[in-house]
Amino acid sequence: MPGPVLDSLNRPLRDLRISVTDRCNFRCTYCMPKEVFGRDFHFLPSGELLSFEEIARAAEIFVTLGVEKIRLTGGEPLLRRDIEKLVEMLSRIPDLRDLTLTTNGSLLAGKATALKAAGLQRVSVSLDSLDDAVFRSMNDVEFPVSRVLEGVEAAQRAGLGPLKINVVVKRGMNEHTLVDMARHFQGTGCILRFIEYMDVGSTNGWRLDDVVSATEIFHLIDAQLPLEALEPNYRGEVARRYRYRDGSGEIGIIASVTQPFCGDCTRARLSSDGQLYTCLFASSGFDVRALIRGDNSDSEIADALKARWRVRDDRYSEIRTQQTTGRPKVEMSRIGG
Repeated sequence: MPGPVLDSLNRPLRDLRISVTDRCNFRCTYCMPKEVFGRDFHFLPSGELLSFEEIARAAEIFVTLGVEKIRLTGGEPLLRRDIEKLVEMLSRIPDLRDLTLTTNGSLLAGKATALKAAGLQRVSVSLDSLDDAVFRSMNDVEFPVSRVLEGVEAAQRAGLGPLKINVVVKRGMNEHTLVDMARHFQGTGCILRFIEYMDVGSTNGWRLDDVVSATEIFHLIDAQLPLEALEPNYRGEVARRYRYRDGSGEIGIIASVTQPFCGDCTRARLSSDGQLYTCLFASSGFDVRALIRGDNSDSEIADALKARWRVRDDRYSEIRTQQTTGRPKVEMSRIGG
């Protein structure tokens, strides 16, 4: 039987992020800028996407290698038709401890109850500002913040919690709205996670000058709503945790640019067309779809995945220097966050 596997830097495989579609109904400037992902952009045809049965088979194999947590991503995963059927299939996998989903929240109000009934445990919602003008500017399709908040409320009612609210912070766009965001969700049971603007992919025009550092984010919040540090929940947790000193909740700050955490990274990513990426900043993937659709047993596929993970030496964020300048990277919209 396959067992837990370690990479070349002694990091276990614990978390699998599965993208179910490369499509999204937003055109966030830091992820899928409209100038690139416009009307003429060619998304994957349906035949190239992994079927639900193929995803479930791959997930079961990954669990035998030590994966304990699966997160469904996109693109926007709720655009995938009948996504709750996939959730139900995954929820039946023995030894899978955590099944979650990341969404932009646009369709969550109508899906939350069905997702919970299918076996989804938690959701993370991307919401970059409560200021409607700022939010519309960042999603670049004029989507109102009120409809995302309706989705958050529906998810809370359905019991998909504790909810995490992901806020990508980009200088000159939304850093002035962070305290209002914190005040809004303080005491609600939702956990805000502020994320440094990252150089994922090659199309978002990333510049270091646009990064609001974790230290700056902390001081912005702490000056108005005093914070104190918390211990990580588990090895490999990407967010540095803080709680409000008055006991009214917690926030997290993800600092992959200024405070890299490659040394504890336990995550692999499976794209919607079945490519395995061992780093968010990877240049190329490993074709799992070919293994799934070929005449291979589960144990043969497990052996191939194990061999791939064992040679993994990715630590992009720790060496983000001249060594990585100009390096091609897969787009975030292909593999999720």
